[in-house]
Amino acid sequence: MTSPLKLASFRPRLIDALAGYNQERFFKDLGAGATVGIVALPLAMAFAIASGLKPEAGIWTAIIAGLLIAALGGSAVQIGGPAGAFIVIVYGIVERYGVANLLIATACAGVLLFLMGLFRLGTLVRYVPVSIVIGFTNGIATLILISQIKDWLGLSIAKMPADMFSQIHTLATNLGSFNPYAFGLGLACLVGLFAWPHLLHDKTRFGHAVHFVLGRMADTRAARAGSRVPGPIVALVTLTLVSWGFSLPVETIGTRFGGIPSGVPAFALPDFTWETVKQLVTPTLTIALLGAIESLLCARVADQVSGLPRHDPNQELMAQGIANAVTPFFGGMPATGTIARTITNLRAGASSPIAGIVHSLTLMVVVLVAAPLAQHVPLAVLAGILVFVAWNMGEWREFSPYMLRRFSQHYRLLMLGTFFLTVVFDLTVAVQVGIVLACALFVRRMSTLFSVEMVSLEPPVLTFRLFGALFFGAAAKLDATVQAVERAPRGMTVVLDAMHLISLDATGLDALRQVHKAVLSRDGVLRIESLQPQPLELIVRSGFAAELTSGGVPDAAAHGV
Repeated sequence: MTSPLKLASFRPRLIDALAGYNQERFFKDLGAGATVGIVALPLAMAFAIASGLKPEAGIWTAIIAGLLIAALGGSAVQIGGPAGAFIVIVYGIVERYGVANLLIATACAGVLLFLMGLFRLGTLVRYVPVSIVIGFTNGIATLILISQIKDWLGLSIAKMPADMFSQIHTLATNLGSFNPYAFGLGLACLVGLFAWPHLLHDKTRFGHAVHFVLGRMADTRAARAGSRVPGPIVALVTLTLVSWGFSLPVETIGTRFGGIPSGVPAFALPDFTWETVKQLVTPTLTIALLGAIESLLCARVADQVSGLPRHDPNQELMAQGIANAVTPFFGGMPATGTIARTITNLRAGASSPIAGIVHSLTLMVVVLVAAPLAQHVPLAVLAGILVFVAWNMGEWREFSPYMLRRFSQHYRLLMLGTFFLTVVFDLTVAVQVGIVLACALFVRRMSTLFSVEMVSLEPPVLTFRLFGALFFGAAAKLDATVQAVERAPRGMTVVLDAMHLISLDATGLDALRQVHKAVLSRDGVLRIESLQPQPLELIVRSGFAAELTSGGVPDAAAHGV
């Protein structure tokens, strides 16, 4: 009698984190959450704009989804919200299906994510090969870099196409509208973001020089405290002031979107119909797949960095599902775990989901108070921030000739193939083909581990030794054994030594039957000795043990044969 399906229990990590919670931890979480909330503001706006949405879609996704993921998730310190990995996916869905259908697909993906967690499928994401993850991550990062060229160069393009080749063609044909002021702001933003972290480390030459100058100008402690302000905030504020103060002729949030509403978005039900949902199967699966992979990868990174109790993948997926099911009702976009903000949260001292909750509340207060000021933010500055994010997202070192030489051909094929499929087609095709290819390569590799060795031919006994796993990918290797039996003298006893046969499937069992058939045709007897538990159990259960001559499977007596 089969046991009933066991569902995952719904127990947010927040419940366990509050046990023994004290004032010291609260103030650390408060500081960390406030820091991440400020960092999330420019990123949320940039992700939404790059995805073809209004900036408030990203902001309120960070607020609502971030709050739900922190409160209900299975990780102690993960920060949820809009992510750079979704930019290309969301932009393509908006271009093909429209914003309204994006909301429906996101809500459906949320339901799917919740069910994945409920049915304990969180651990399956870990079986996606790292080569595929690196391939599609680098592919997405490349597409983000290309998509930001328009705003960085200030090109006058009404609407960018979704696929890469069309984007490159559109950019090339519109280079005449190059805006040097926008390019200068984006370049200054990018250079500043790369240089800013060095201010934290006075052991470097650059950092030592900066601390020396700042120490001359002001108190050294104050200088170091100022250097710890998140780089994206520094770039956003300073370059916005420069653009506004000098009245630079560049496109801003205000000129393109008319600013950001300062009120809470209204709750609205998307227009769900069954026909519409059936048409959105592919984008729904894409959002759910990417959301699951990104969130659980982020949670694993957080586990490695924090030293806190490991996350619960099923609870995390259920929280991600609830967040993605709720945010579309407020005009939000897909959300997932975000590695950069999670690491910022950890480095700022976070120890519990309270920091993630504070991050959402901080972001909400900033938006409600300072929303009118956002209209002056240049889009070139946001493009610079996204280029920086995309550069840090990619595992570019893995593509170097030095690293590629260290990997196997299978690894290189999976990684580079997934990368090119992501860039040329889309993430869904890349992951589907990558996983199928990974399975095919795995089967091929496992088949090489199976071998048959003729031990002796001493009439009237012919002995073979089996090694490895006899499954559908390796069953053909028994053909040589069949041929050897057919050439042997009549009346031989054929012995298969299965001491080193670790696994057997139905196709492998059929191959053994072919050997038995060849033995019978030569009036011989087949014996299979020293079987391991799994092959023995299959041989007995299938009735093959009973088909053999009495004693053909010596271990079968233990199974009542």
